[in-house]
Amino acid sequence: MVPNPLDFSGKTVLVVGGSSGIGNGIAQTFRKHGAQVQVWGTRASAADYQGQEGSDLNGLTYTQVDVSDFAAVRDAAQPEALDVLVLCQGTVAYGREEFRIDTFRRIIDVNLNSLMACAEKFRDALAARQGSLITISSVGGLRATRGNPAYAASKAGAIHLTHTLAQAWAHKGIRVNGVAPGLVDTKLTKVTIDDAARLRERLEGIPAGRLGTPEDMAGACLYLASSLASYVIGQTIVVDGGRML
Repeated sequence: MVPNPLDFSGKTVLVVGGSSGIGNGIAQTFRKHGAQVQVWGTRASAADYQGQEGSDLNGLTYTQVDVSDFAAVRDAAQPEALDVLVLCQGTVAYGREEFRIDTFRRIIDVNLNSLMACAEKFRDALAARQGSLITISSVGGLRATRGNPAYAASKAGAIHLTHTLAQAWAHKGIRVNGVAPGLVDTKLTKVTIDDAARLRERLEGIPAGRLGTPEDMAGACLYLASSLASYVIGQTIVVDGGRML
């Protein structure tokens, strides 16, 4: 029988930012496909996410790490082995707060600088297993994002960081790729989703006619981490229901 390329039994996956939203959907999807899945989040314990919409930590191993604290990233425990690293950390600020330099810097630290901190920390572990690194950016990194200069700049940076790390680390056996979500129903997008007029306008621009889900993003991650994508290097797949068209 031909092995199922989407069976991750015996594999270890770490999803940074996997405590809720897109990251949590990715983490649970890898778990359902057989992987042992660890997640990093910002709260003290898994119990602190109990009952939160978009958060299901059942079956996952949780660790608190503030990725904007690069010393904390450096000192965090290493898994015994690591086959897939998904970097899904991210934040945004509304009300034109991102035009303030302190807010701008904070968002760049979380959305971009921490990607490099995590990637470098786990580089050798991924090389040892010929593993896969997947960054989660955004279509906001491919076009202007009104009112959110830090978010847009950080996501554009994440896409180009993906290109560069892929080129630098392919010879080590690490495949680096990314996923750029469109409009997904998570706590970060509530400012749009909870505004009926704004949501209607956005949906009119999505050929698929619906919002994305964390599971939509997870499907692309499964593919990129699998042997089906063994010759895919340095690509960011746009998963947006056709919005960018």
